[in-house]
Amino acid sequence: MRQAHTVDQVRAAESELAATLPEGTLMQRAAHGLAHAVLDLLGPGAYGRRVLLLVGSGDNGGDALLAGAVLARRGVSVVAWLLSDRAHEAGLAALRASGGTTTTRAPTQRPDLVLDGVVGIGGRPGLRPDAAAALDALAGVPLVAVDTPSGIDVDTGELPTDTPHVRADLTVTFGTLKPAHLVDPAAAAAGAVHLVDLGLGPYLPAPAVEALQPVDVTALLPRPTADAQKYSRGVVGVRAGSAAYPGAGLLSVAGAGCGLAGMVRYVGDDVVRDLVRAQHPEVVGAGRVQAWVVGSGSGDGARGMLAEALADDVPTVVDADALAHAPRDRPDAILTPHAGELATMLDVERAEVEARPLAHARIAVDRYGCVVLLKGRHTLVAHPDGRVRATTTGTPWLATAGAGDVLGGVVGALAAAGLDPYDAASVGSWLHGAAATHASQGGPITAGAVAAAVPEVLRALLRQSTP
Repeated sequence: MRQAHTVDQVRAAESELAATLPEGTLMQRAAHGLAHAVLDLLGPGAYGRRVLLLVGSGDNGGDALLAGAVLARRGVSVVAWLLSDRAHEAGLAALRASGGTTTTRAPTQRPDLVLDGVVGIGGRPGLRPDAAAALDALAGVPLVAVDTPSGIDVDTGELPTDTPHVRADLTVTFGTLKPAHLVDPAAAAAGAVHLVDLGLGPYLPAPAVEALQPVDVTALLPRPTADAQKYSRGVVGVRAGSAAYPGAGLLSVAGAGCGLAGMVRYVGDDVVRDLVRAQHPEVVGAGRVQAWVVGSGSGDGARGMLAEALADDVPTVVDADALAHAPRDRPDAILTPHAGELATMLDVERAEVEARPLAHARIAVDRYGCVVLLKGRHTLVAHPDGRVRATTTGTPWLATAGAGDVLGGVVGALAAAGLDPYDAASVGSWLHGAAATHASQGGPITAGAVAAAVPEVLRALLRQSTP
């Protein structure tokens, strides 16, 4: 599990750990980890390459300076552009002693790489004009952010709306991830993220945000017992699609039929039912289920479909048209809106949700009292008890019609197979993204291809976990 902690949580943990170590140990650990990440990025030809440090007044600048000293000792040409009258004294001394130099103006030679040590995790969003001007002058040069990209909101994953911020190719962070590394839009500004272990683990509390990894997903996957039969593995019901949108019903069924549950039932429009029988002959009709998937393409019938599903008192995935009738205070319900749908549910503009997805996911959870899966580049799953997971699998090619219908089916299958709604939503989102990446192979995909790839991803996970 990748865990992200808030600034206050990180500072408290660092303070506890630092009390057990010689002074300056944590900064040295961070600086050496940062330097080695830069050396890896520069590759075997690092000797003689030019690295420019953008240095602010805080400890973040100190990390950059101390890392610069390590790089200089390895033959890298290091210049620190000081953007403040104050800089970390020990870091400055170490850099100069190692052969690095400092300047208070733009260097005459264009560097091969820039290290962003302008603002640390305690800084407010946005950049001062001088820092913004420095970044403009270095546009196009690969950039490594120290801890977090300067100018973002570390705890919320939000970006400033009226001032610039750093966009990094790589972010090297220390001790633990921060929410901005997992939550968009800031996560997109962080680029690839590399974590340097400082030893904070025993001092960190429960994370603010977490992200499942393959080993976590594998551990959560429902598996049939030796005496399993189709009913004991769980039955998922689908109420989706209409004569106007039959494809939504078919794709919901395809997601539900990924193999995680023992049986799929379809209840709905006659036209869709005939298509389901033709394309998915294993799907049966009405009967008892352990979870429902409701809403995709159901149009005016969504209210009735949802009411009938909720009457069964089983976990229910509420998607698309059914979101207009979303239940309240049903912890067994999973609401799966995209940004536009959540904006309608909360009576705000879509742009507001896209700018502050974590905040709006939490607002939705508080208002509806259900698990909320907010679809996006990094999908968020929020629980009424405050837990949040971010999905980091997927590909931009997943932005295709019908993909959400497949996702709802996969989540419903996991819920029918026995996962609680929070785990079903977050595992389903992870599998959906991984299946899209597998099916895409770097190119376009369709929603049907994503559904077909889910069993392949599951087999790969299970093979890796087999002794």
